[in-house]
Amino acid sequence: MAAPPTSTRARTTRTVVLAVLGICFMTGLAFASVPLYRLFCEATGLNGTTGRGIAAPGSVHRKIEIAFDANTSPRLPWRFQPEVERETVEIGARDMAFFTATNRGAQAVTGTATYNVTPAIAGKYFTKIQCFCFTQQTLKPGETQRMPVIFYVDPKILTDPDTKDVETITLSYTFYPVDSGKTSG
Repeated sequence: MAAPPTSTRARTTRTVVLAVLGICFMTGLAFASVPLYRLFCEATGLNGTTGRGIAAPGSVHRKIEIAFDANTSPRLPWRFQPEVERETVEIGARDMAFFTATNRGAQAVTGTATYNVTPAIAGKYFTKIQCFCFTQQTLKPGETQRMPVIFYVDPKILTDPDTKDVETITLSYTFYPVDSGKTSG
């Protein structure tokens, strides 16, 4: 059997190299998609995702109401609730809210909180400086913990035509067990 002509061999090699490069690119994209999606959601406020900040810009002497909502997975033996259900805050000013969680179970349990903001369009203007939701929380049996969230509402919310009718922003958290089959000690 005769060897294929050089041009056919070169085309085959090029096709194989391009296929391998395509597979490598798609694999890398698959691994990068979760952090890229998270960054995209934080930048745009998609699905009520809030941003993270370092410092509040300062009050613009306009107020907005913030409602706080707390939920737990049925698999997590915690009672979790906001200390206050509603608060009126100055737009642009740094503010702080507290939630309390109590482990009603017989073993230490680690939980992690997911969060969102409604209306979703307001998510890009709600910025957290510090939050218990950034890390996992472990509670011993019967332990109660106060959990702060430091936040501000970006003054840009006042100039966005899509948010001109927003009078209340709801910050909602749901706690889930980190690993429902294991507990921490």
